[in-house]
Amino acid sequence: MKRFLYNLLLNIGFAVSAPFYFLKMYRRGNWVAGFGQRFGQYDGKLKQALTNRRILWIHAVSVGEVAVCTRLIAALEHRLPNHKFVVSTTTSTGMGELHRRLPAHVSKIYYPIDRRKHVQRALGTIHPEAMVFVEAEIWPNMIWGLQRRGMPHFLVNARISDRSFRGYRRAGFLFRELFAGFRGIGVQSEADGRRLVELGAAPDAIHVVGSLKFADDAPVRGPRLDVSTLLAQLGVDASAPVLVGGSTHPGEEAILARAAQKLRQRFPNLFLILVPRHHERGGEVGKDLSGLGVRFAFRSEITLSTQRAPGEVECLLVNTTGELKFFYERADVVFVGKSLAVGGGQNPIEPAALGKPVVFGPRMENFPQVVPQFLAEGGAVSVSDAAALEKVLEDLFSNPDRRAQLGRKALEVVRANQGGLEKTADMIVAGIPSHGGD
Repeated sequence: MKRFLYNLLLNIGFAVSAPFYFLKMYRRGNWVAGFGQRFGQYDGKLKQALTNRRILWIHAVSVGEVAVCTRLIAALEHRLPNHKFVVSTTTSTGMGELHRRLPAHVSKIYYPIDRRKHVQRALGTIHPEAMVFVEAEIWPNMIWGLQRRGMPHFLVNARISDRSFRGYRRAGFLFRELFAGFRGIGVQSEADGRRLVELGAAPDAIHVVGSLKFADDAPVRGPRLDVSTLLAQLGVDASAPVLVGGSTHPGEEAILARAAQKLRQRFPNLFLILVPRHHERGGEVGKDLSGLGVRFAFRSEITLSTQRAPGEVECLLVNTTGELKFFYERADVVFVGKSLAVGGGQNPIEPAALGKPVVFGPRMENFPQVVPQFLAEGGAVSVSDAAALEKVLEDLFSNPDRRAQLGRKALEVVRANQGGLEKTADMIVAGIPSHGGD
């Protein structure tokens, strides 16, 4: 009965939300490529690549999970040398990251919408020996399909927020058997493990490994972006201090732009780089910057022939994808977005792993285990509002030793937390019954 009710409500919800879902896909761009895969339809090339292969299917929702996924594959490939890896994602930006980060022999697909017929079609085609979900992606029809087929499945880098915990507990009649079916669950903390057991997971399936986002970053394939040369084309002096706003959300670009305008009274050659979390917001952010009188350039419009005079451009607006790490490498100070104007927080570990001084707002709920460690060890600075941000930035840009200390402490926190990736890979391999044949 619960499966019938779930599918009835899902179909109603899908009918109502489909126009908004497809409009969102259209706005993000690149929606045509792989569109049929969202309904479990795959071309002959993929089917041929999967024929007579032992498949490990890993699902990573979007960009943040893709980074974890690529590191996990690197740890699994030498343990499972005879397996074919298939990786799915939900967003076009996630797909772009998969193609940048993973070699051609790893198949990349879009995850099917969780309607029963689409899931059945996908599982029938891919027929994975096992499936791995990165973070808390619990789609009932997919998991029921895996359970019916006796395919072991795993949840990795799991974190159960207060809100998610309340929701799963209220819908326990539906989710208890889903959580109970996981062969192994890698959690970020003891508290997450306890919550998952309360939600129905088997106690012996829980493995506390910490956050996999602390793991060494997997190399990015393809050409590197030479940020120093790009900035030189914009007339930015090599010694100019650079502030990078990474994965920013609505409202935060304007806050950073205003702060930079005030800071230039003391640091005239300060250069601001804004990297919105969703690149399709570039036009919207550009209008905001123009309204503030900011002289900026779009990243997408910079070509090999671009050459601007010194002082002509004071801000670079990055409306492309997959380049954030390269801009972090050039930063003197990094602000991590989705933490000031809106809540949740983006990943502070990536700039910290580069030894950069990291600043974020008070709303970093998505990283409840990570953020306290950085703050306790002096590896990051949390600010309460825009005024506090401006004050901290002024202090950091005027104090190179303070910046160096923050970056050094941040890197120490990252290194102290590495090791969970190997434990997670071991958990997965141990849970695949036939892995001994590899």
